Amino acid sequence: MVGKIAAPAIAARFARRSPKSKEAECESVTLKSDLDADVESKDGGGALEAKMSLLNGCTVIVGSIIGSGIFVSPTGVLKYTGSVNASLIVWITSGIFSMIGAYCYAELGTMIRQSGADYAYIMETFGPFAAFIRLWIECMIVRPCSQAIVALTFSVYVLRPVFPECEPPNEATRLLAACCILLLTFVNCWSVRAATRVQDWFTYAKLLALFIIIAAGAYQLCMGKVEHFTFEGTTDSVTSIALSFYSGLFAYNGWNYLNFIIEELKDPVRNLPRAIAISCALVTIVYTFTNIAFYTTLSPTEVLGSAAVAVTFAERLFGWFALSIPLFVAASTFGAVNGVLLTSSRLFYAGAAQGQMPAMLTMVTTRATPAPAVLAVALLSLLYLTVSDIYALINYVGFATWLSIGAAVFCLPVLRYTRPNLERPIKVNLFFPIVYIICTVLVVAVPALASPAETGVGCLMILTAVPVYLLLLHPRTKMNCLEAVMHRATYLVQKLTMAVRPKVKMFLHVNTSDHISDYSKPDQSVPMVYDH
Repeated sequence: MVGKIAAPAIAARFARRSPKSKEAECESVTLKSDLDADVESKDGGGALEAKMSLLNGCTVIVGSIIGSGIFVSPTGVLKYTGSVNASLIVWITSGIFSMIGAYCYAELGTMIRQSGADYAYIMETFGPFAAFIRLWIECMIVRPCSQAIVALTFSVYVLRPVFPECEPPNEATRLLAACCILLLTFVNCWSVRAATRVQDWFTYAKLLALFIIIAAGAYQLCMGKVEHFTFEGTTDSVTSIALSFYSGLFAYNGWNYLNFIIEELKDPVRNLPRAIAISCALVTIVYTFTNIAFYTTLSPTEVLGSAAVAVTFAERLFGWFALSIPLFVAASTFGAVNGVLLTSSRLFYAGAAQGQMPAMLTMVTTRATPAPAVLAVALLSLLYLTVSDIYALINYVGFATWLSIGAAVFCLPVLRYTRPNLERPIKVNLFFPIVYIICTVLVVAVPALASPAETGVGCLMILTAVPVYLLLLHPRTKMNCLEAVMHRATYLVQKLTMAVRPKVKMFLHVNTSDHISDYSKPDQSVPMVYDH
């Protein structure tokens, strides 16, 4: 167990915030220092708090799904389908497919109400090794890389009015991207309420821009502008069709992000499925009608040749108003960076709560924010800003995201068989997860076969999780020499962030019970305890 971390000054600050009250002692072993004991209070001792409403949940999902792609380059689907009508069918089908996955996640999220989403579901179903592979690639590459890329897109569009005739300097874009990440890191460390308000308002901004485009497209339809809506040129290649669905589904990525922060959602049994259903339906409608609007004015050739489709569309219809489109794109990406940071930090938190990440990442401040986890995501994102070609890096492991989502959905029928007595507020017909799993395998397999070299590199990067797990986590082979270093690092982080570990117990996976452990309750007891 990590040694005692005594810091009277920090404890005094927590004590001033709320009076101390003794909790019943746990019968099993917990990860608790003297400082943790000192700050136990009736307000939860720094635990994450359920402050997010249904509206906040919807804006997290919508804001995370809608980034810059729909404004800049919604061309991948058209490129592979070959015709406008076929591309619209793919957009609608991809939205329905995402809603099926979200429906499955609604059962998993209301059954396993723990932050971490598919990481938590894989942990409960397949154990710590499979869960760590998911955690490793997501935390070390996918999330920080994605955040850095979206931040770079934000900076490019903020600087576009300053450099109208050329691309902004590389140094300027990366510096502004770093400022964006640091600003949102401060907001997320300061207050969950502030972070959700940022998410709310920037989601409203991006939806306003898209509704303006949709309204203009509706006017064009009323004027009879339908000449581009044909099936002419539709491909008959199975590979191209699969790649078009891959592009469409990638645009919907983010529909599962609310599951990552479910512990902070009010009444999750009621609000999680509602937020998922409302958000996925809204995004599907918005994406479909936005594409229809583009094709009322632009030909398929113009769409494929445009560097920024929304700007070209606005220049054709609105004239000077086109100058505002880069600002709307910047607002959209700013909100997306916030959404990635908000949800990714909870994945780090969940991994630490399971003992698979440093224990310092479970620490929560007096303002109920997991500041160390937020800082960890931000630092990794800033590190990736220094990489010259992070786009190639994310392409290598992009398929891992769909594999992990497919694995999480596969948990649903497995848990139905292995743990039939679990409480399931929502019970999905098994037809839906089976269809989703089959389609996910096809969507992942075809692009993998089309680009075997990239897939091979991605698999090697994923397999780097194996030696890390054996050296640092496996009870028989792990290296214990790092405990002193982690002790000092934990002590330093605790002093810097004024945070403590919440009343959380870190358990290894136990697959012998029909009860899902609630790690937020101090009197919870399960057979096996993970001891740092």
